[in-house]
Amino acid sequence: MGIQTLFQSGGIVMLPLLGLSILAFALVMERLVFWSKVANRQDRVIQEVLALYRRSARAAFQKLEQHADLPMARIFLAALELEQPTPEEFRLALESAAQAELPLLKRFSTVFDTVISVAPLLGLLGTVLGLIQSFASLRLGDLGSTQTAGVTLGISEALISTAAGLVVAIATLLFANTFRGLYQRQIALIQEYGGQVELLYRRRFERSPQPPKDKAVY
Repeated sequence: MGIQTLFQSGGIVMLPLLGLSILAFALVMERLVFWSKVANRQDRVIQEVLALYRRSARAAFQKLEQHADLPMARIFLAALELEQPTPEEFRLALESAAQAELPLLKRFSTVFDTVISVAPLLGLLGTVLGLIQSFASLRLGDLGSTQTAGVTLGISEALISTAAGLVVAIATLLFANTFRGLYQRQIALIQEYGGQVELLYRRRFERSPQPPKDKAVY
């Protein structure tokens, strides 16, 4: 049975299922590109920034500016660009910037949850509609006749929509859980590296009785 035949046999609900599958595929591709960029570059960049910050605050700031497309780099920049902050202000800037990045890290999670919930329900709806159509064409006097074979075939075809809905939901669920795991790992890294840069700043602040001369770089 070809794809076109399967699509026709599934009934009208195959159209919204197709739309959901295309939507989920597009969003999965976007998230894969985003997390691939973060995984390949961010950890190395932040470790280099921390090493630079121990020697030169300005060099660390310039390094962050070169990689401002990374979430953690933007978080650090929000704190480092403050003019002569106290350690408490520095920490608050880190926390505020981290909160601002959370929607980007969790992007499309609500859409994924919607697809996972709606796709099986649409498949079930298609099956119910197919069963109604099959039994509506069956008359009591036709029981045991050749027309019952057509009803059986109609029932099997009606189940196609349920199978299609489950496939869309399961595939989306696998990717959504993967992205959720990457998000949790990113939160842990933000807390870890944020704590390190805050500690470095506190030490720098305590060693500097006079305000640093470098504007907006700490």
